[in-house]
Formats: sequence, C-alpha cells, structure tokens
Amino acid sequence: MVILYESCAGIDIHQAMIAVCVLHGPLTTTRPKREERRFDTTTAGLTACRDFLLSLKVQAVGMESTGVYWKPVWHALVNDFELILANPVHMKSIKGQKTDKKDAHWIAKLTRIGFLPKSFVPGETIQELRELTRQRKHQVETRNREVNRIHNILQSGGIKLTTYIEDIMGASGRNLMNLLVNGEVIAPTIIKSQEEGSATSVSFRRIFLRASSLYVRAIFRYLRFLHPTNEVLEKRIDIYLNQYDRQLDILDSIPGIDKVTASVFIAEVGIDMEQFPTPGHLASWAGLCPGNNESAGKKRSSKTWHGNAYLKKCLYQAVYAARRQKNSPIALRLYQLQARHGPQKATIAIAHYLLKLAYFLIGNNLTYTDYCQQKKIVRDELTI
Repeated sequence: MVILYESCAGIDIHQAMIAVCVLHGPLTTTRPKREERRFDTTTAGLTACRDFLLSLKVQAVGMESTGVYWKPVWHALVNDFELILANPVHMKSIKGQKTDKKDAHWIAKLTRIGFLPKSFVPGETIQELRELTRQRKHQVETRNREVNRIHNILQSGGIKLTTYIEDIMGASGRNLMNLLVNGEVIAPTIIKSQEEGSATSVSFRRIFLRASSLYVRAIFRYLRFLHPTNEVLEKRIDIYLNQYDRQLDILDSIPGIDKVTASVFIAEVGIDMEQFPTPGHLASWAGLCPGNNESAGKKRSSKTWHGNAYLKKCLYQAVYAARRQKNSPIALRLYQLQARHGPQKATIAIAHYLLKLAYFLIGNNLTYTDYCQQKKIVRDELTI
C-alpha cells in the first residue's frame, strides 16, 4: 500500500451540513492522526471549513458527488486544494466499512492511498456553459410540454385549429388563440386574414370551457415570459462559445451534428480530450458502451449504463439528423445495422461512433472533411 499524501481530508456531504475528517502524519505511518469537524453548508460554514483544512496543511480533499450538494463545497475549495470527486456508484464497488457514521473517515482513507475513484469535472468556464445549455434544454422541453397541452385542450373541445395553423405559437396562431379564449367565433375568413394561404373549406363554432380558457391564458402568460428568457440564454451561451470557434467548426462538420449539439458536447465534455485516456473511456463515461455479459454460450443483458443523459440524448438526436442526409456514409451504416440488429441497437452504435469520431477530430484538430480526405489518401496508397 503506497501512501500519497501526508495530510488529506474526506468530506461527507449532506444538504444542511458536511462532516470533515482529516488524516495527517508521515508517509511511513499507517496510523495517521485523525481530526474531525462538522460545518453547515452556508457560505460562512464553507469558509470556516476551508480555513480548518488550511490550518492542517491539507493537500488533497476527497468527496462524493451527492446530487447537487457537492457543487458549493467544490467551488469553495477548488482554488486551495487538490479536489477528488468520486461517483457514489464506483464507491459502492470498493470493499470496506463505509457507513453513514464513518463516511468521511472512509473517504479520507481512500484518498490517502489513492484508491478514491476520480470523476471527470470540467473547468469553471465549461461548468458555467454546462449550466446554461442544460437550462436551455429544460426551457425548450417545458415550452413543448405546454404547447402539447394546448393542443390537447383544443382537440378535446373539438376545435381543429391545428388543421389550419401549422404553428399555434406563431404570431397568427397566438392571435387566433386570443380570439378563442375571449369567446369569439372563428370563421374561415378570420383564419385567412391571419394566415395567408390557409384552407377555408371548414368552419367551426365551438364553446370553449371557462376552465380551459383560463388555463390557456395562464399558459400564454408563461410562454410570453419564457420567450425573452430564451433569447437572453442564447446570447449568453454564444458569448461562452465564442472562445471555442475552432471546436465548434470541427463538430459542426460531422454529419448530423449542428451548432446546438456541438454546444452541448463542449459543455458536457469540454475541449481537452486528454481527460479521457481513450475514446472508449469517454464512451463509457457517456453511457454508450453496452455491456458484454455472456457465459456458456448464453447471452444475458447488454444494456447501457445511465452515463451522461444530456450528452446521450443530443447524440441520439444527431443520429436521427444524420439518417436524413442523402449519400452520407453514417446514414448508410445506420441502415445496415438496423437491418441486422434493429433500430434501437443501431442508434446506440452510431451514437457511440459519433462520440468517438468527435473525440478523435477534436484531439487532432481536424474537420470531418479533412479526416475523410486523409482516409482516402491512405486507402489510395495501400492500393498502389
């Protein structure tokens, strides 16, 4: 057993408090001195924790990624100590006496001997970009969810507005919806005046339930609030992405990946591919490595781990986008895999490929076009 730190700490993080255990002593001793304290998770409490660790000349601090509670602790200590963030799933696989009562001590012991499994944590700038892109995703999903509710309300009332208006949240659609919630009758002539070229073969005269009209009004107010918020969010994301123009160009050159998907990739993975030793490590971290559980000729479950849900979903969307591109080798490969393994496994396989391709291109500063040209040159040289 090799001891790496003369003084290190383990932190067990809870919502309202943190338990800190410091182990310090010579590298040759197996019985270091133990110091334990508890602090609340307010700014004053975290500052006191930092001062306590500095007074004991702590070199490294280990902690578990408990929900979002670890983030303020991380930001309070990141400038003064080497921090190691461990995934609780990986912690469970380590044999030992980890209980609620001894969590901090157990984490400190693992940190001291270098056994604490380290998770990937990007730099401050990437973390801020990550928060923005995740907030954008949640707002888009919220808007789509509310729009679908309006669709359901209209359909349940027998109002076929979507037959005439493609986007009921557009300017024309909102004007017609305002007429509906105010109890007015919408005739085809009104629709035609609001939306040029609309169909005029059918008119409808339905009574809008009062409860439904109140609900639609509330949704409209909420969506009006979301619209300027989304614009501010997009501008803020663009400010951060201006630092990564080259990486954006590289990712945008890959079939199926647009600017939104590229921004999510940078926000979740960063631009330093050396954080992951191999593309396989990155794919495993993202949750795009199916298991291989086979024994005595019997194949059991090969499902993927949860991984990074934000990155996975974006890559799945990139696969669907690549499928619609004509003469794309990625689309051709997808159809081949679908024929043999079905659509779900084919989608996972192509998402895995896109992730490894992005890893390689960013690591070598190549666009997808440059990569294909290099492959063609090598192939031509081999055939000579």
